[in-house]
Amino acid sequence: MGFFSKDIKTMDDLFVHTLRDVYYAENRILKALPSMIEKATDPQLKAGFENHLKETEGHVKRLLEVFQLHGVEAKPVTCPAIDGIIKEAEEVSGEVADKEVLDAALAAAAQAVEHYEITRYGTLIAWANQLGRSDCARVLQRTLEEEKKADALLSKVAMSKLNMRAAS
Repeated sequence: MGFFSKDIKTMDDLFVHTLRDVYYAENRILKALPSMIEKATDPQLKAGFENHLKETEGHVKRLLEVFQLHGVEAKPVTCPAIDGIIKEAEEVSGEVADKEVLDAALAAAAQAVEHYEITRYGTLIAWANQLGRSDCARVLQRTLEEEKKADALLSKVAMSKLNMRAAS
């Protein structure tokens, strides 16, 4: 089913499709994070990735809760956007020999992922509320807050040291 597929006729269809999209994305991220953890050399960046791996496991569990609350099957739909973001991150990090530059690249790649997730969760929360599903919105809101915190941490680490080290 494409994003603007004939199978999406209602706001509820759109909500479920996007929920399945982010479910796919979170599972892709779960598979990508261990490689990022392994490549990271900065202890704070590595610890941030390790923490976010645990959080992402919780995000998947919350999505399963939302599927159940909404009464639909928890099944992913392929998300070309997250596939592209992760592919780009893998390509860029595979080309960087300088460990300082690599850490900056990994932080930037992780932020691209976070920004994608932030847009998806924000949209899902708005749609859940519009559909009268404040129960779903509350569950999704907890994940959105964690995604925003992860993004803020990445910004702080990148701006306070990673980018400066990479530039020197």
